[in-house]
Amino acid sequence: MDTLLGLRSWKSRATDWVAAAVAGFAAGALLMVLDLIWSAIFNPGGPWRTAHMIAPVFLGVDALRTTGYGFNAGVVAVALGVHYVMGTLFGVVAGWVLAQLELDDRPVHAGTAGAAMGILLYLFNFHFVVVRALPWLAELVGGPTLTAHVVFGAVTGLLYWRLNRLTER
Repeated sequence: MDTLLGLRSWKSRATDWVAAAVAGFAAGALLMVLDLIWSAIFNPGGPWRTAHMIAPVFLGVDALRTTGYGFNAGVVAVALGVHYVMGTLFGVVAGWVLAQLELDDRPVHAGTAGAAMGILLYLFNFHFVVVRALPWLAELVGGPTLTAHVVFGAVTGLLYWRLNRLTER
């Protein structure tokens, strides 16, 4: 049975950790810029709403209730820090998964697998774990946030494919 499933032939593959971290960091930056533009155009709360939803993770729920959605340098700095750290962490995990499943050899494989991991991240964040611990984030559940996570995952996968120095092309 192991032979049929390929379990005996599986070997751990090296992950380019720097490429993975940079891919997650850069994809997170792109996502933040897209969110800022999208929110400025379509969100009645304004472009800083997402930052105000994320910052209370470290600043406490009072920051959510007292500052509104206007620009606040402290809130934006904390939200940026959270996004960059979480994006980098996602990139490291995604890079490892792509390398182990040998999905880092072609852009279509890396992008598709990254998009699938983005969906899993969305489900983890907004349906299974994070929203239960941070209930104010439930306001972000929906199509635009799911789409953002799919784009984030796909871009992370594509950047890992492009930046990876360990896989022969």
